[in-house]
Amino acid sequence: MSRLKVALLAGGNSSEREIALGSANQIAAALDSAKYDVKVIDLHYRNMTYTAPDGTEWEVDKNDFSLTVAGEKTLFEYALIIIHGTPGEDGKLQGYLDMMGIPYSSCSQTSSTITFDKISTKRAVAGRGINLAREIFICKGDKVDPQAIVDELGLPIFVKPNASGSSFGVTKVTSVDQIDAAIEAAFAESDQVLIEECIVGREFGCGVVVTEEKEILLPITEIVSKRDFFDYEAKYTEGLSDEITPAPISDEIAKKLNRMTLEAYRACRCSGIVRIDFIVTEAGEPYLIEINSIPGMSSGSIVPKQVREAGMTLGQLYDIVIEDSLKRFK
Repeated sequence: MSRLKVALLAGGNSSEREIALGSANQIAAALDSAKYDVKVIDLHYRNMTYTAPDGTEWEVDKNDFSLTVAGEKTLFEYALIIIHGTPGEDGKLQGYLDMMGIPYSSCSQTSSTITFDKISTKRAVAGRGINLAREIFICKGDKVDPQAIVDELGLPIFVKPNASGSSFGVTKVTSVDQIDAAIEAAFAESDQVLIEECIVGREFGCGVVVTEEKEILLPITEIVSKRDFFDYEAKYTEGLSDEITPAPISDEIAKKLNRMTLEAYRACRCSGIVRIDFIVTEAGEPYLIEINSIPGMSSGSIVPKQVREAGMTLGQLYDIVIEDSLKRFK
């Protein structure tokens, strides 16, 4: 039986590039080499580059999505996408793969566009029994009145890039005079900015995969940041956060989180492995934070810990995802 020729696409163009490359190495090691012939491809702007074991670099031919190394050509049959941010999480890469007729592991182009764009995510899930923080949405060039923002949303507030990940450009604002600088930092990452009221509570990450045959709700993780919130440093610096899996929560709260996780997944037409984050208030009400259509898969990331707690390996989970996506693309 011939092995499936897989391009494991990593890197990308955003601030999350190095995170994605770290995730790719873990996944490449986890995949069953008897089933898959895997090449890690570093995508950076126009370049798709494979680095051979001897250090030589070879470019992917984007005309037919193939790789020729020392005269031997591989025509890729599948794309496993581990690119956080653009172009892997915002739908651009999925559009190229759709045109080439290549099945892939992540959400579709449409779904990726919706989930990467925070305001679009909120509009997609609205009216489906999912609690959402109040927000103000601004674009570059809009006039901003900091005091009016505080009058509407109160303090503290979160100022976020509308399309970004890993908390790049996110600021927790505690006074009106911090708003202009926070908006400027968010605009450095995105052309639109989302300003949200601060929902006080405990933070949770919910990993999920839905296939044609089954719903896989991974054990819920509680995220306890030792900083003011779960920012980039807390996410990727050892010792700055505790991630408790399974989360110490009641069955009632777990049921609410699982219901909203599945509802958000379906409302945004997700596929593949997704992590959906919530804040749960003291009253036990979950509020959606965001949907991560390509969650981190490095050794310290949340989803791999959930997979281990569920008694699975990453390789087994990706077997399920690959098999399901190959069926969908037939």
